[in-house]
Amino acid sequence: MAKRGGFPGGMPGNMNNLMKQAQRMQKQMEESQKELETAEYTSAAGGGAVSATVNGKKELVSIKIDPDAVDPEDVEMLQDMIVAAVNEAIKQAEDASEAAMSKFTGGLGGLGGLGF
Repeated sequence: MAKRGGFPGGMPGNMNNLMKQAQRMQKQMEESQKELETAEYTSAAGGGAVSATVNGKKELVSIKIDPDAVDPEDVEMLQDMIVAAVNEAIKQAEDASEAAMSKFTGGLGGLGGLGF
């Protein structure tokens, strides 16, 4: 007579191993996320006239503007350079985050590749 309940074929051991692997992976992901959040990404625009630095949380940390880039007659150009530098620095932070997380997802793009 077959046993009721439980897992046939020794599944509890396999389940425990799976849980341990998941916990290890979660810890590695958390450590990687902390590293990403403290990293800084800098980008320049206008040939280095403007540089912007963001952290891994995509928060603007600093803006540096070469005094020669400040032309009262062309404020629009300075504004464009600032926007370009900030956007590129944010893109660098996002790319680094995606690259780090793809190590854990195997490039599946979340669980979408598994039909979830």
